[in-house]
Amino acid sequence: MSNKYAVVVGLLIAGAVTGIAPSAEAQIVKLDGSSTVYPISEAVAEEFQKAKKGAIKVTVGISGTGGGFKKFCRGETDISNASRPILKQEMADCKANGIEYMEMPVAYDALTVVINPKNNFIKSMTVGELKKMWEPAAQGKVVKWNQVNPAWPDAPLKLFGAGADSGTFDYFTEAVTGKSKSSRGDFTASEDDNVLVQGVARDVNALGFFGYAYYVENKDKLKSVPIVGKDGKPAVSPSLETVINGTYQPLARPIFIYVNAKSVQKPEVKEFVEYFNKHGETLAKEVKYVPLPPKAYAYNMEVLGKRKLGTKFGGENKVGLTIEDLMKLEAKL
Repeated sequence: MSNKYAVVVGLLIAGAVTGIAPSAEAQIVKLDGSSTVYPISEAVAEEFQKAKKGAIKVTVGISGTGGGFKKFCRGETDISNASRPILKQEMADCKANGIEYMEMPVAYDALTVVINPKNNFIKSMTVGELKKMWEPAAQGKVVKWNQVNPAWPDAPLKLFGAGADSGTFDYFTEAVTGKSKSSRGDFTASEDDNVLVQGVARDVNALGFFGYAYYVENKDKLKSVPIVGKDGKPAVSPSLETVINGTYQPLARPIFIYVNAKSVQKPEVKEFVEYFNKHGETLAKEVKYVPLPPKAYAYNMEVLGKRKLGTKFGGENKVGLTIEDLMKLEAKL
């Protein structure tokens, strides 16, 4: 028996022992990142795996938008879920590692401010009141509701919010305090939105924020707060309609997937991204996000087909973008 033949026989025996054919290497598509984008990516992954009858495995992690980009820019994942655009430092990290990418908005989210259902004194809230609660200067000082608004009770203010690795934290702070990541630090933070849901649901004096889908899923435990975007404007509640018509501001924002350009050369990744955009509209609705117009998903398919690399945001959050505004921007690396 030649050495070569012995190796082949050995591999066949090893395959028989483990029950795995030596050539049947599992095709895996790896996603990680935002907990806000997770419900839609997970829904797409489930349907895609069913359609492929298990021939392709899709894994979806939740390490926050920032944590997801760290892995993505190291080349550890094929797709990064992001609830804000890629930032300048992350663009530089990707560039340093030779990672090129395509940016695809996949839905809109209404970032939702929530209170305990037993809270009967909050009817609406201004962005100014949110700022008073969350700005860095509030740390250790603004600890009661009546310090934010004298009409509110002399009761402890318990805050719950997204962790520092979260794109939701970045967007919320940008929209509310005027600067990304500019926030008090003395609040209960988590990258897992379910932890925040439980925190607000258990405490009558609590207030928190996270993506709309998590609010809808827990409507029986929470109350959403209508937001006054600008002085003199009416308070607007988060909903599919108010995001589409542009009245829920400044807390409506696009959510994204970023696709590694090299990974797309693998048929399983390309197929998954195509499936995401073909079924994104339906599945976004199913998980209670606001789908983009069909032309946006068609544009994403063009981005994929023509390998249009880069981001439309220049490494910064753009607060208050409508769906139409977003469609007009050009992508650049």
